Amino acid sequence: MNELKDEVILIRIKSQKKKDWKNLCSKKQISLTSLIIDSVENRILNDERRKILAFIEKQDNIFGKIETNINQVAKLANGQKFINENELRNFLDKLSEIVILKKEQNEIFTKIYAKLSR
Repeated sequence: MNELKDEVILIRIKSQKKKDWKNLCSKKQISLTSLIIDSVENRILNDERRKILAFIEKQDNIFGKIETNINQVAKLANGQKFINENELRNFLDKLSEIVILKKEQNEIFTKIYAKLSR
């Protein structure tokens, strides 16, 4: 989707406003063009997109650790051929909590992906 950029729009703004915008772009590590276009088109800015993707990766790592812990408990229970009722209840409660959190996370991710695709 490489569109030719053959149009130029000239706008007039105060010199200080331009400096402010350029400083903002520098902090966000985005171009002034990107700032303007994404703002006008109500799209997520590139720096926000990077933060979101980092967040998603972090969440994935957290759930990976949780899954490892679940496997360790299962291995322990299989090895001992016994798990007491309180431990089992606690484990099942945590498992239910994880299912709820994962569902909420997936709903959030769906909304994020919808925003990213704009």
